[in-house]
Amino acid sequence: MNRWRIGVWLALFALPLFAETLCTPNGVPVRWGGKIAPGKVVLPAPQVKNTQFRGIWVATVKNIDFGPFHSKEEFCGAARQMMRNIAAQNFNAVIFQVRADCDAWYASRINPWSHDLSGKEGVGIGVDPLKVLIDEAHKNHLEFHAWLNPYRVVGSTTLSKKAYLAQLAPNNFARRHPELVLAVPVGNGAISLLLNPGEPLVQQHIVDTVAEIVRKYGVDAIHFDDYFYLYTDLGKSDLATYNRYAGGIKSIGDWRRHNVTTVICRVHQTIRNVNQASGRKIAFGISPFGIWANRSAAHPDGSCTGGKEGYAVLCADVRLWIRQGVIDYVIPQLYWGFAHQTAAYAALADWWAAQVRGTKVRLFTGHALHRLGASPEFPENEIFNQFRYNQNHPEITGFALFSYHNFFTPETKSIQRGGQKIRQLMSKPAKRVGYPNVR
Repeated sequence: MNRWRIGVWLALFALPLFAETLCTPNGVPVRWGGKIAPGKVVLPAPQVKNTQFRGIWVATVKNIDFGPFHSKEEFCGAARQMMRNIAAQNFNAVIFQVRADCDAWYASRINPWSHDLSGKEGVGIGVDPLKVLIDEAHKNHLEFHAWLNPYRVVGSTTLSKKAYLAQLAPNNFARRHPELVLAVPVGNGAISLLLNPGEPLVQQHIVDTVAEIVRKYGVDAIHFDDYFYLYTDLGKSDLATYNRYAGGIKSIGDWRRHNVTTVICRVHQTIRNVNQASGRKIAFGISPFGIWANRSAAHPDGSCTGGKEGYAVLCADVRLWIRQGVIDYVIPQLYWGFAHQTAAYAALADWWAAQVRGTKVRLFTGHALHRLGASPEFPENEIFNQFRYNQNHPEITGFALFSYHNFFTPETKSIQRGGQKIRQLMSKPAKRVGYPNVR
């Protein structure tokens, strides 16, 4: 018996053999919905899946996981090693951030080279990074999901809008169109800058950005995360845009959701057009904030939660996109523990499973490695147990972990030990799940 088989058998032998009710360290059953709703959390005996989406996010913003690089050789070596690392741990997909701040980790006609690539916006490294990344991913039998932040210019800066835009590359869309950039106070004298989602030229720019990528590169998917409108209240920053373009939409919230949904639908159609013209099967996925809406009189179909709402705050109506089939997969960021009082993992996993039931949209769950052991409600084995809970739902066909550096170079002992538990459920390769909604 070779070492790989021995390792698999040892990992399986270490797994619990029976279902169990999840309890606190004091032996009290954890409530299914925290303080919002009662019920027990039952964890099935863990299984190593034969077919499963296993993704890992690689964040380039502020070089969280990758970069910067000073030469072609340095980059190519790092890209090659990263993809080998990911494949060696039996992942089958990489979600790589190619647009973080209105920029590009690829040779673009309409967006400048990213600051996080070389250390200076507009400056490349003598090679097309995206081509190299895709080639290395495919050599290692990994799906490559190109991850874009559609609107963000910068998350936080203490510079004025004018001063910040002036330091961007001359071909940056935000610098060329300062009138299309919103500046929103985010506290401590800082502002956040984002492209105004209500402006038609902004919407077209995002569609053009996606079109350039899918036509030029062999990506397997386009991926947007949770950043649509800001988590911070926009106040009246886009009121003039609303007055100009709202038409018959009576509330600014509905209008903002309409703006985001318009882009989602247009991106979906752009990808579908490329697929139909080329015979390819490029998917379109979203990784939204984990709460769509709390159950209330306004949202009787919401989840048993009491936190911020992606629907109201970020203006992302992901439930509508699932029902309309304009996305092919969804990875809600379920970054809370079973014991969270207002956003309990079990209640949210159940809710998302119900949303995709009967549709062709794939559901994978998103998990935050950096939270392992960071609080009593998120112990070292939390994500391991969340994977077990997912087995209650055939609709949940995989997961994604945030992010690369905390899986391969964990920042704490708790993350390291929690990662070792997760590896037990990834002890052998898994086949890809496919995307039945893609055509």
